[in-house]
Amino acid sequence: MSDVLVGYDGGTGSERALRWAVDEARMRRVPLTVCHVWRWPYPITYIDYEGVGIIRRMGEHLLDSGVELAREMAPGLQVRKRLMDGSVYPALLHESEDADLIVVGSHETGELPIGSTALQLPARARRPVVVVRNAGAPDGRVVVGVDGSRSADAALAFGFEQAALRGWELRAVYGCWEPGAAPDGDLSLFENEDKLRHVCGSVLERAVAPWRVKYPYVEAVTELVLKPPRDALFEAAESASLAVVGQRGTGTVQPLTLGATSHALLQHAACTVAVVPHADE
Repeated sequence: MSDVLVGYDGGTGSERALRWAVDEARMRRVPLTVCHVWRWPYPITYIDYEGVGIIRRMGEHLLDSGVELAREMAPGLQVRKRLMDGSVYPALLHESEDADLIVVGSHETGELPIGSTALQLPARARRPVVVVRNAGAPDGRVVVGVDGSRSADAALAFGFEQAALRGWELRAVYGCWEPGAAPDGDLSLFENEDKLRHVCGSVLERAVAPWRVKYPYVEAVTELVLKPPRDALFEAAESASLAVVGQRGTGTVQPLTLGATSHALLQHAACTVAVVPHADE
């Protein structure tokens, strides 16, 4: 059975994530699974079984409090709980096989540690990962990064779905002033700004067109920006509640590694960020 999976550790960030996940599950009419991952903090060579039992029970109590909070937020919502041990992102990755999406919290803007769940999980998950930072703009807007890649198409699918569910407007942004953003790697486009606008604008409109047909009630606008993709999306995200990007765009990156723009948004965007894989990832 599909569900919304949320990681919960009792902190302020995970409470924001829980609230987002509750809303998501309620709107999708699917169950919510609240997952807490506990870990023995000492080397495996040193096992204190009484201490392990205490830490596990602490995890159980914390998980129960998260489940209770979720049920208070949405009475009638089916809320399931899952207690796991080990590292957080592998545990959530394992648990997400039947999920519609995964929701986790994050620190405020700034450099996230390389091993942070908010960076590791979006790079490896086969489901969309929503990294909740704060509520974002009060009027509600989804910003989607477009570059003509399959990942961008997956991001548009998720972005339009979110806009439809939440009654938000959508802004599809294509920052094309970067060699990797040129269609088919045609660098000659940068010698003629009008031609660049025409070619990249056509890519943007073709990418958005089928989703406008599928979601006719979503107010959607397109914006071609002669700036690097990261800069274009950062500016757009300043007035957004949610920024949506693919795992990897047109640039060449190693498998299981986030694209540069997606990584930068997770590190520094002020709003919530969703990272969406395409079907082959």
